[in-house]
Amino acid sequence: MTSSTDPSSGARPSLWRHRNFWRYLTGQATSVTGSSISSMVIPVLAVLELDATTAEVAWLTFLGQLPPALLALHAGALADRHSKRRQMITGDLVSAAALASVPVAAALDRLSLTQLMVVAAVQGAAGVLHDAAAISLLPSLVDRSLLQRSNARIGSLFAVAATAGSNLGAALTALLGPARALLGDVLSYLVSTWCTARIQAPESPRPAAEGRRLHTDIGEGLRYVNGDHRLRTLTLVNATTSGALALLNTLWALYLLRSLALGPTAFGVVLGIGALGAAAGALAAPSLAARYGPGPMMLTALAITPLTQIPLLLASPGLVWQFAIGAALFLQLACAGAAGTTQRTIRQVVTADGMQARMQAVSTWLTSGARPVAALLAGGLGTWIGVRPTLIVGTCLLVVPLVVLYRSPLRSLLEMPGSPAVDAASVETVTSPTPPASGPIVPSPAAAVDVRRDRSTEDGP
Repeated sequence: MTSSTDPSSGARPSLWRHRNFWRYLTGQATSVTGSSISSMVIPVLAVLELDATTAEVAWLTFLGQLPPALLALHAGALADRHSKRRQMITGDLVSAAALASVPVAAALDRLSLTQLMVVAAVQGAAGVLHDAAAISLLPSLVDRSLLQRSNARIGSLFAVAATAGSNLGAALTALLGPARALLGDVLSYLVSTWCTARIQAPESPRPAAEGRRLHTDIGEGLRYVNGDHRLRTLTLVNATTSGALALLNTLWALYLLRSLALGPTAFGVVLGIGALGAAAGALAAPSLAARYGPGPMMLTALAITPLTQIPLLLASPGLVWQFAIGAALFLQLACAGAAGTTQRTIRQVVTADGMQARMQAVSTWLTSGARPVAALLAGGLGTWIGVRPTLIVGTCLLVVPLVVLYRSPLRSLLEMPGSPAVDAASVETVTSPTPPASGPIVPSPAAAVDVRRDRSTEDGP
């Protein structure tokens, strides 16, 4: 595991002098900027340029979110077996090629919703490969004592990058049109590839035993997470939160662009304002967790999240409501940034090195598995009862993760747990994790989740 400073010096470790961490952070932040461009541009392209219906928007979301549900466990097992950096580079290059086909097709006047759906599926699959490796690579770059600070800086910079990406997407859409604006995301994939290739920290992938099937490694990951109730609780909270937010987010852009008559520029600005909340929440996470305890802080964040949907449900067209929605989104993503940074650190700290990618993959699999189902449900309900009533249903579902967390010992966690005593990389078969050395036996989309497009608020409420 790399140190952030020369071990021979007595200086306090500095993440900013850690070259490999800086390269990692630069590449991933650039990628988030590009993904935010796509997050802003693709709904505009589908709704305003290709005149997508409510059902078609739901299908577009469903196909983009299906690959993580199908491939996350395999991607995590592969990342624990092989080079994480190589897997990240492969995912970036495939995504860049798929996304580049959109402006090409638009220039030839051949772009269709069908192509957008295929691109969404390919990009989703490539993103799963990239993210399974990227998230699990961090604990091998920095010492575990630096993980909370690392995640706080990552979360805040990613949020700023998302803000810049949303505003840049709005500007590029106005200047170039939505299809060519996607070239900004293509460029971000290439920058991410270059930065990842320059990371020089040694990796220790765990080679598979002769004749050992990938499904065996996947089974170990599932048993590992299920055997530690801190990991199990966090994963369940993430999955239920992800499902509720996926239902809301499927129709969110359609509702703002069509029902509330937001233009592309205003839409991008609202997304940008919200992303600033994620930056504030991530930066504040270490001090909030230290002052109030990780458990109470995350419980409060989950309690606030449903309330942030009220302005959206009451809104009508007009500038005042646009500001209200932006402020509510700021608060929602501040909660996501604070809780997501904290819970991600907890999971990384209590998980042994050889299980990092598979632990993350189990969380991705369950949280992502809830999204395509929620997207289809959103499309059906939106067509049957209307968009606004469907948004009310999604808001009510946000209470479920709050109840899950409240009924678990996680709510009483007052300090960060310790690291596992045994490294699973040295164990041939793992069935349950080693408990932390000390601390209570209790353990972040995120919009907060494990997919690439939502990386700025990953795993949070």
